[in-house]
Amino acid sequence: MIVRTTAEITGTERDVADEGWRSKRIILGGDGVGFSFHETTIEAGTTHVFHYQNHVEAVWLVEGEGTLTDLDNDVTYPLGPGSMYLLNGHEKHRLETRTRMRMLCVFNPPVTGQEVHDENGVYPLVAS
Repeated sequence: MIVRTTAEITGTERDVADEGWRSKRIILGGDGVGFSFHETTIEAGTTHVFHYQNHVEAVWLVEGEGTLTDLDNDVTYPLGPGSMYLLNGHEKHRLETRTRMRMLCVFNPPVTGQEVHDENGVYPLVAS
């Protein structure tokens, strides 16, 4: 059984931040459950382009508003609290926030540590 709080993750190697976003890695690949589970916050008024070529990601938006654009198909979706989106085709996507967003994210296969993206959208994982 694994029991953790986000408070105990804050300030550790599981607390990953970059310009405009922060992700608390609650469950990682090393936890041995076959997926990773993160709480991610994205600051208001920011735009981020993501491409998880090697992962399926499910996201549930807990708070905040913005839009999600599927850059492969040029389709934009409004997002608000209670929205869920699934990136099961490894879609390159743009997330634009109007207000600060907090989301719960599940990755399969699991993330093993801090994420690094290259320009080709490949998602290499740095083992923790």
